Amino acid sequence: MGTDKKILPKRIILMRHGESAGNIDQGAYATTPDHKIPLTEEGRAQAREAGRKMRALISAQSGGTCGENWRVYFYVSPYERTRTTLREVGKAFSRRRVIGVREECRIREQDFGNFQVEDRMRVVKETRERFGRFFYRFPEGESASDVYDRVSSFLESLWRDVDMNRHQVDPSSELNLVIVSHGLTSRVFLMKWFKWTVEEFERLNNLGNCEFRVMELGAGGEYTFGIHHTEEEMLAWGMSKDMIDDQMVRVNGSRETLNDCCTLQLDEYFDLLDVTDDEE
Repeated sequence: MGTDKKILPKRIILMRHGESAGNIDQGAYATTPDHKIPLTEEGRAQAREAGRKMRALISAQSGGTCGENWRVYFYVSPYERTRTTLREVGKAFSRRRVIGVREECRIREQDFGNFQVEDRMRVVKETRERFGRFFYRFPEGESASDVYDRVSSFLESLWRDVDMNRHQVDPSSELNLVIVSHGLTSRVFLMKWFKWTVEEFERLNNLGNCEFRVMELGAGGEYTFGIHHTEEEMLAWGMSKDMIDDQMVRVNGSRETLNDCCTLQLDEYFDLLDVTDDEE
């Protein structure tokens, strides 16, 4: 009989790339393909600092029987700015701590089209605000809902990796997954993970350059921001009170507890919930 046991990641950390040439000059996209936009020197410095903070957080918060044996596995978008961000982040970690790195095309940036003329893109983005950020599809590019579909596929693969221990983490180790990606892609990832609605997604603010958000496994087996982030932080991200309350329940709550607390949006679609099956 096999003795393999599924090892759930202790943390899943989402990180946006550092400051890029496109962040400081929108005109860069008119002459440089989006996937080749480089980091600025400030972006490299941001990534090195973020790496030090991430390592300090993981090492300080790790505990229990496997806390000293924590390990990290990275997933990274194939874009130049995310790859360079990871190289700079990696300087904070010893080789012993890093299990592996996988370049993952499905967590790339939203496709805005090919070369992007600044004046035209300004008009297009104004149209997106009127149409809705989630469903608007850029000409020759993607909508956020398109990104949602490929991120959903990535999540299925990620869980197969966990189920089959493809990270090849030792059972005595504490696993941390770090996903180095882009702002919208990270927000869509969270929308899929926490089953947020389109309206809840459209509330969210983008991550800052090299900002990272930590989802940690709670006592009841659910991942939550509530361990490493404050309610004030989540409010600043654009999360509603209901979204924040859900995160705080996840700190100690189990899936069964969450199901008991969740209305499953019934109130929004049904107005007769207090009526029984008995005939009036």
